[in-house]
Amino acid sequence: MSHPSVSFRLALFLSFSLTASSSLPPLPVFSKRYAPSSSLIPKATPSDLLSLLGSKPQSSAVNPEVARDLKSCFKFLVPFSPVHPRHRKLGLGRPKLTSPTRRDKNKLIWWPPEPVLELARLAVDSGGDPAAIHRLLDPTIIQVPDCEGSKDERCELTRTPYGRRFICEELNLYLQFLFELIVDRGPSVGLDVTLNRFDLFHGHLFLALDSGRLGILFHAKEYPAYDKQVFPYNMGFCQRGSNVTYDDSMNLRNILWLAPMPGDSGESWVAPGVLVVLDARPDGIIYRDLIPDYVNFARTIYEDDLGDVAVDVNYLNVGSETRNYQIFIC
Repeated sequence: MSHPSVSFRLALFLSFSLTASSSLPPLPVFSKRYAPSSSLIPKATPSDLLSLLGSKPQSSAVNPEVARDLKSCFKFLVPFSPVHPRHRKLGLGRPKLTSPTRRDKNKLIWWPPEPVLELARLAVDSGGDPAAIHRLLDPTIIQVPDCEGSKDERCELTRTPYGRRFICEELNLYLQFLFELIVDRGPSVGLDVTLNRFDLFHGHLFLALDSGRLGILFHAKEYPAYDKQVFPYNMGFCQRGSNVTYDDSMNLRNILWLAPMPGDSGESWVAPGVLVVLDARPDGIIYRDLIPDYVNFARTIYEDDLGDVAVDVNYLNVGSETRNYQIFIC
């Protein structure tokens, strides 16, 4: 399934092609992850990243050197180690999405509402089949309206001009909660992010390749402003009017949410949910091993490296005079 980053990737490639001969060094032909190397330095993989955020057996299976370096690139928006039984059976008393406190918000990441947990278990029980997610979407087609003047610029922010929503409204509310929490907690780790069409407005819901675990990879800083000195790349119509400055905050543009990890029995859970910013600073292992060479300046981790993408989740301000954010699943 294609997704918004395809056009983003193409725009970057075309921009590179137009400028490489005059202002930039030649592009490498292959991603660094697949280039042959005689180095004995162990390389991180997307599977390693997900395993470190999973159960204790998964985490302990990662090469210790890789594990140490990856952990140095994790900036958690919610503490990673809540106190919980190793094989927790969930009962009553979980916080609701309405007016949660700070600790309630943490709990909503560790142990989300029941519909989210059911979705997480379905993802694993289906063997990581995206169709299992598709069947939970309301068939009603929702036309994507103008978002902050994007139509005037001939900018198409979503993969398709229409979207859908989950039949279960609590799932839609939880997606909204995730976007809002990223904006609220981002500054605590150095990520100043805004909900607008140039910055944070979308994520990619995937099912992990090895385990089927449900996750969303959010991309902030989607359209940095063109700048001849620091960001001389033309990204097309959607970049026009951007006020997103290209600076060190680009290192933090990949934000990962993982649902709790189901255990083998019908009600057991072996790992809580996670919300973490992945630091792709140039001296770190994520930049070195998980960012393709051809897009390293944009610090982009691609969702299809983590798993099979089921849908794109967009959170768009479609209000004309007052803000009106709505979920569109494409």
